[in-house]
Amino acid sequence: MRFWIGIDDTDSNKGMCTTYLSVILMEELEKAGMKIEGFPRLIRLNPTIPYKTRGNGAVSFLVEGDLEEAYEITKHCMEKYSMLDDEKTNPGAVFVRVDSEAMNILPNFAIKTVREVVSIDQALFIIGKYMIPHIKMKLGRGLIGALAAVGLELYDFTLELLAYREPKKFGTPREYDRESFFRADKETYPLTWDTVDWHNDVVVAIPSSPDPVLYGIRGDDLRAIEKASSIVITEKVDRRQFFITNQGTDMHIIDENETNEVENYHSYKLRGVVIEKPYDIEGGHVFFYINTKFGSIKCAAFEPTKQFRDVIRKLEIGDILEVYGSVKKNTVNLEKINIVKLAEVYKMENPVCPICGKKMESAGRRQGYRCKKCKTKAEDRIKVKIERDLEEGFYEVPPCARRHLSKPLVRMNVSRKHIFR
Repeated sequence: MRFWIGIDDTDSNKGMCTTYLSVILMEELEKAGMKIEGFPRLIRLNPTIPYKTRGNGAVSFLVEGDLEEAYEITKHCMEKYSMLDDEKTNPGAVFVRVDSEAMNILPNFAIKTVREVVSIDQALFIIGKYMIPHIKMKLGRGLIGALAAVGLELYDFTLELLAYREPKKFGTPREYDRESFFRADKETYPLTWDTVDWHNDVVVAIPSSPDPVLYGIRGDDLRAIEKASSIVITEKVDRRQFFITNQGTDMHIIDENETNEVENYHSYKLRGVVIEKPYDIEGGHVFFYINTKFGSIKCAAFEPTKQFRDVIRKLEIGDILEVYGSVKKNTVNLEKINIVKLAEVYKMENPVCPICGKKMESAGRRQGYRCKKCKTKAEDRIKVKIERDLEEGFYEVPPCARRHLSKPLVRMNVSRKHIFR
């Protein structure tokens, strides 16, 4: 029998990782004589969901074998490795036969989990209607992601190689040679991306959380990823696994033409005109407002976006933009922008003497302007165009601030890209 196993919400901010548990599970299934077909899938869900653990990622993989035996092995692995002592961890797993009618409706459910807010009741309804074998632990919220990981159609996808630490190393500082990651990026970019952040001198591929992952290398080319992996120098790798994923695809973004409103906990691409100059608040966060088809909307470039904020600070009233980002507290958290058209900006200056070329001085209140030397006069100040220190085109947050789902400009077939590296 061929069936999909989907699994989610087994991790925690304290440790563990759903991908690692899944790798262990695949090994156990193969030991039992079952076959894993193709790469497992790492599916990132709606990044704005408040009750997510960390990266809101679920895993699925295709199995050929005995479903009942696979169920028992999966349950054992989940009970052994899930972070059940964390109140935010609510694991779930599903077993969906490839010939099940559920496979016809899961793609629509799955894209909703990436773009919208989906309840556990919606997942349980599908499970009940199609009698899907499942494992529900605690609140079982992971059933949402488990179904989505099985059903999502990857109309765009990328790859990630995850290397895992030896269990005895879990929770300790990772040992690695920083410069080797920069060399790997230099030799494989743009077929790999977000391995490092050159401008901010950060190794992005190394996580900061205390989970089993040692590093992750993302890209669009299998050979390039393998090459990067062969260059990096780290502590001993215990396990490694390639995943096919929706990371770096903008799959979470809803185009403004696909919706009638802008809601919190959703992500959008919106077109608008700047109606208020950007301003900073304490902490280095930068805000501004745009006027859209939905009215005035607040946008934010938060401190972790680093030099991206310098672009935002240069915006002027009248600039036409496309903004990409997630909405929380009625504010778009910017992931990238496209400056469609820069407004012409002017300043008022004293007029210039047509004879000597020097600026005139005020002749007194309501008496216009004059050049003392040449005795020339003018009634009003003149409007002078300001040259903008900014270009039209796409700008993105740096790699150190990039969300899993956000599509980097290096993957976008657009002109006028300004890439921070």
